[in-house]
Amino acid sequence: MARLPRRTVGALAASAAAVLALSACSPSTGGDSGSSGGDITLSYGIWDENQKPAMEEIAKAFTKEHPNVTIDIQVTPYKEYFTKLQTAATGGSAADVFWMNGPNFQLYASNGQLAPLDDSGIDASDYPQGLIDLYTYDGKLYGAPKDFDTVALWYNKELFDAAGVAYPSAGWTWDDFTAAAAKLTDPSKGQYGVAASQYGQENYYNSIAQAGGEVISADGTKSGYGSAEALKGIELWTDLIEAGSSPTAQQMTDTNPEDFFLSGKVAMFQNGSWAAIAYADNKDIGAKVNVAPLPAGPEGNQSVIHGVGNVANAKSAHLAEAQEFAAFASGEKAAKIQAETGTVIPAFNGTQQAWVDALPQYDLQVYIDALDTAVPYPVSKNTSAWTSIESEILSQVWSGAVTPAAGLKDLAAKMQAALDAEQK
Repeated sequence: MARLPRRTVGALAASAAAVLALSACSPSTGGDSGSSGGDITLSYGIWDENQKPAMEEIAKAFTKEHPNVTIDIQVTPYKEYFTKLQTAATGGSAADVFWMNGPNFQLYASNGQLAPLDDSGIDASDYPQGLIDLYTYDGKLYGAPKDFDTVALWYNKELFDAAGVAYPSAGWTWDDFTAAAAKLTDPSKGQYGVAASQYGQENYYNSIAQAGGEVISADGTKSGYGSAEALKGIELWTDLIEAGSSPTAQQMTDTNPEDFFLSGKVAMFQNGSWAAIAYADNKDIGAKVNVAPLPAGPEGNQSVIHGVGNVANAKSAHLAEAQEFAAFASGEKAAKIQAETGTVIPAFNGTQQAWVDALPQYDLQVYIDALDTAVPYPVSKNTSAWTSIESEILSQVWSGAVTPAAGLKDLAAKMQAALDAEQK
């Protein structure tokens, strides 16, 4: 999720419609596999307005090398992106090239909506292997890794200073994290140590891995929610709510959890690398915050890694050019353009330092260092079929309506049934 903007809960609602409505069809190459020649315009579908300027620069760079090709960038807000993409893809009117994320990738690849990019000049060794694996289906590469995101711990220096608490640092454990959260909580001020939000990518997907568990098996066929390790990963967050160190689930339903952090009412907030540019541009908190590695659980401080891929529409009328632009938009030149804007971490190896340098006021190297122990974003062929179940059951756990143990037992059984259905 990249991020997914990449909040897990948001991704579920958007992708569920795609899973239910995408008509199954056999994979096809579609379009014209050769160059169409003449002056053409390629449409390029993206979901982040903040990244549009960088995408425009990339488009200009491509046109400079291919004077007959103009790129028309089309921005659709993320909450609407996959619903509209599903309709457009089914009707044959999707953009020639568009952004894709992990939770939706296998659905589109398996339904023949994407064109393979293996012969588009992409060298897999130029990208983190986890992203190549993420966008490979049935032995073929369908997505050119554009960027990646990992997760780290943001903190408000002013609140830490006022409470006399040392800033988060490398080597922090869960115990250090929860102890600091308690010290930073002041009910009289409506201030909390942390926002223990029901976010998968930012929170419990990481802590489950840190406890030694997994959300889903590597082959995407088995639920990991029935394990004791998964329970520990969930209880890290529910215990913080129960202790009063976090706003309640209802409070975080009424007010976006991140807004607590942005307003100075929460001292710590785990967030993806996409947050850096947004926080830097925020005049209220930009100079008050910094970022540190995730605290470590029993098995380490693993972060989930996710990334956006550029994909080519298999039904494009200009398929050869679409495939070429998808590869170019994830190549070294494009990566350097992205990095210098500070918006995202480019996936192309060796270009990430420019992203770190773009915002020197923050310790952004922690996001790059997180690659060393990163775990893949959990996906399957029909991801949203089980993430919708996950969201529903965990909302009951977060609210306290059911215990974490009972909720995860129920979730494991229902998720496994959904995964079993994928194999039929």
